Amino acid sequence: MTAHDPTGTARTYSRYLCVEELLDLQRPTSDGPRGPEHDEMLFIVIHQVYELWFKQMLHELDFVGGRMVEGDTPRVRHTLSRVLRILKVCVAQLDILETMTPLEFLSFRERLESASGFQSFQFREFEFVLGGKRPGVVDNFAPGSQGFERLSRRLHEPTLWDSFLAYLAGRGAAIPDELLHRDPSVPAPESEAVQKALVAVYRTDPDAASVCELMVDLDEGVQEWRYRHVKMVERTLGSKRGTGGSSGVGYLQSTLFRHAFPDLWTIRAQL
Repeated sequence: MTAHDPTGTARTYSRYLCVEELLDLQRPTSDGPRGPEHDEMLFIVIHQVYELWFKQMLHELDFVGGRMVEGDTPRVRHTLSRVLRILKVCVAQLDILETMTPLEFLSFRERLESASGFQSFQFREFEFVLGGKRPGVVDNFAPGSQGFERLSRRLHEPTLWDSFLAYLAGRGAAIPDELLHRDPSVPAPESEAVQKALVAVYRTDPDAASVCELMVDLDEGVQEWRYRHVKMVERTLGSKRGTGGSSGVGYLQSTLFRHAFPDLWTIRAQL
């Protein structure tokens, strides 16, 4: 039987995936002697694909947070593994972007005007979900905009770390009650009590320990993406100021090597 959409029209591959609408979203704005600069299309496509992957990772992390609270270890491991695969794809996409030389990027860079990856509200949501809560980030988006509304909501929602602590507590780990019922709008503090509980988990609960390692993998994967992104920008722009008012490479370098889940790294010397 052929599937139909609500209008009664047969559902085709193109209609199901909205391919025509999707392919109409790449709109170069540069105006060279022969039309739009050749490499602007690559720049647009890669960044639109990033936004789609950010959307999928947020979808997966929201799901895995719920499964953690429910104590569903198999689904937690499966979903975290999927997010890690997506992060690998995100890193690999930088190899493609680096085929664009500095001169090729400069041929259309001025057309970006104030546009900057700094304004990706989905990536800011991703940071919030991983625990990087900074209320000031919300103020970078106009009140009433989608970015403002979504980040305002995320600011007050539990992070992945909160769900992870609830998961461990549900398996009998000695997680302090004040951390299980904390204000999620601020970053979770490092905790010696949590670190002690984590060491016990590694020694007595192999299933939960495997989830701990996937959390470390996730933290490391985000750091890998940040590092490769910094080097790509440095290679393309050098010390030039970034679009959107950022300091460019300087700002990006300041984000490197920040652990999302520091307690899981601190205990390495105790295992």
